[in-house]
Amino acid sequence: MNPETLFTNLIIPQNDDCQRLFHGRGHRFAGFEHICIDWFKPVVLITLYKETATELVNQISEFIQANITACQSIQVQSRHLMQAPIEVVWGQEIDALEVTEAGLKYGLTLGRSQNHGIFLDIKYGRDWVRQNSQGKRVLNLFSYTCAFSIAAHAGGAKQILNLDMSRAALNRGRENHHLNQQDTSIVKFESVDLFKSFGRVRKHGPYDLLICDPPAFQKGSVKIERDYKKIIRRIPEFMADGALIMLCLNSPDLDEAFLTDTVTEYCPECQFVEQVSAPEVFTDAIAGKGLKVFIYKYSAVVLSEQ
Repeated sequence: MNPETLFTNLIIPQNDDCQRLFHGRGHRFAGFEHICIDWFKPVVLITLYKETATELVNQISEFIQANITACQSIQVQSRHLMQAPIEVVWGQEIDALEVTEAGLKYGLTLGRSQNHGIFLDIKYGRDWVRQNSQGKRVLNLFSYTCAFSIAAHAGGAKQILNLDMSRAALNRGRENHHLNQQDTSIVKFESVDLFKSFGRVRKHGPYDLLICDPPAFQKGSVKIERDYKKIIRRIPEFMADGALIMLCLNSPDLDEAFLTDTVTEYCPECQFVEQVSAPEVFTDAIAGKGLKVFIYKYSAVVLSEQ
């Protein structure tokens, strides 16, 4: 396992924006499938998904120190261990920071949970939302720390509803809006279980833009293979005619056909518009294993075939 393979394919950031620098999980680089490296200026975070030789970690750290001059801290998160602990292997101890992406700010925390506050693979999804939110009433399901809401607000959304079971995540989402000096009077935050709260969703509708980015699995709450149809079949209940629908699927075990077939069966009023890609660094050796993002347009009346 020659570390030069990793070094040759590791992106050197050219700006301050948070981004993935190396995506071993895409299985394009033999021997490094268990390693991902992210840039959260001024922190480089190395994520390990299995036990890794200390020598290799040290070599990666030395390469980063020599090539990313703005780096002030190199940290390693061991996702294969209980509670995914983080260790500082070089530089400053930084556990809270603000990162930027496309001119917007997001607060991150390192070492408190597996996820730190923003998912880098759906960057182009946030860009799309920002470009398609002007004047729209937005429904953001499984909103986590409300990154989509930040993008929608920046894009001129008229009204936004963020829904997530985690009150702590929504609180961070509210803080993210404040980081960007955005008016939260047009933003609602609902800490509820979606599958028990469709009535509350309808109450604030109808909506012109739906963002649905569910976890593939969440113990006691979501099993997406079983539950996605429950959401899709209810689209006519809370979406306005002509609304745009963003449906995301991030499960390596479910392919694009799972999502398209589910939409065809449970909401034929949705017509496919386009697919949003992930940044190139996230390219997978096997197509369809990574993030899938599809855009649909909802029509209240399905036109019969001519």
